Formats: sequence, C-alpha cells, structure tokens
Amino acid sequence: MLETAFYPVMLNLKNEKCVIVGGGIVALRKCMALLECEASITVISPKFLSEFDRFVEERILFIRDVFRTYYIEDSFLVIAATEEKETNREISQYCKKNKILVNVADELEYCSFIAPAFFRRGDLTISVSTGGKAPALAKKIKENIEKSYPAEYAQYVNTMGLLRASIMKKGYSQEERMQILASLTNMTYNELLEYCKSDST
Repeated sequence: MLETAFYPVMLNLKNEKCVIVGGGIVALRKCMALLECEASITVISPKFLSEFDRFVEERILFIRDVFRTYYIEDSFLVIAATEEKETNREISQYCKKNKILVNVADELEYCSFIAPAFFRRGDLTISVSTGGKAPALAKKIKENIEKSYPAEYAQYVNTMGLLRASIMKKGYSQEERMQILASLTNMTYNELLEYCKSDST
C-alpha cells in the first residue's frame, strides 16, 4: 500500500501566476523549469544567488523581501524553497487552506504536489518519480532512460502527431486505428517519413 498515491498530471502553466519563495539553488532550478512552461513567475527572497542575474531580461518579478502571505494570495502554484522550515510550513498551510498548489522543498508531507525528474524531446516528456522518497534515484533512472531517446525524437513525435491526425480523419474503425497507430510506433523515423508520403497520396 502506497503511503501517498500522487496522481501524475501535466499542468499548463502558461501565463499562470507561479511564485517561488527563496533565492537559493533549489529556487533557481525551479525558476528555470517554470520558465520553460511560460509561467508568470514571481521570486521572493531577501537575497538571491548571483545566477539569478541571467534572468533579468525574462518576464520575472523579483521581490527582495521576506515572505508575506499577500505576495501569494492570487497564485496558481507556489514553491516554498527557503532555508527556514517554519516559513516553508507556513507557506504550505496558507496554500492548502486557500486551494493553491504548493510544493515544499525536501518536506513531502507539506506538499500538495511533487515535481518528478524529467527530460524533454520537443513535445515528448518523460518523467520519473519515487513519490518524493528518493529524488537522487529518480534522477539516476531519468538519466539512464534519457540515453535511449536522442534529440531526433522531437521530430519523430511531431511526425507521429501529423500521421495520427490524418488517420483519425479517415473512416477506420476504432480497432483499425489502434492497430495502425501501434504499428507506427515500431517504425524508424525514416520509415515514418515514407509512410507519410504514401498516406498523403
């Protein structure tokens, strides 16, 4: 029996207000991940690592201050990554009470969501989670899997998407569609391109 069964989900954070409380290395990593998702990011901390300077041209609001609840009142998602456990727990309690998604660095019991180790190949995202119990192991497994999916998979996924859209428009039964799509996954990228040409004729 799992102690906590987290539901795997992909969130669309584009233009959503996401707040990171903290200015250290963990906050920096979270900031980089949220930037990829085009979130509207606010980072709050009395001081920041110098590495944050690289983001001065990005759409990020930096607030040099200690945590205050009004900074996160209308947030969609909050990440608590300060060095003060009591502050992190206060953030968690406020967020849970106000139905705001919250992640607390290194304190699983105060999280309403956790972030898995992941990598991207275009629209292909592969993630690994240990339920927050062994992040280093999740990272190791992710790195092992990553070697099997080179950069070319971004193009592969795009081509698969085009083929699927074409197949869905045709008069195949559901069973036939499933069989065709399953067979496509066994093709190399060049074979997919050839199938595309034949499918369009």
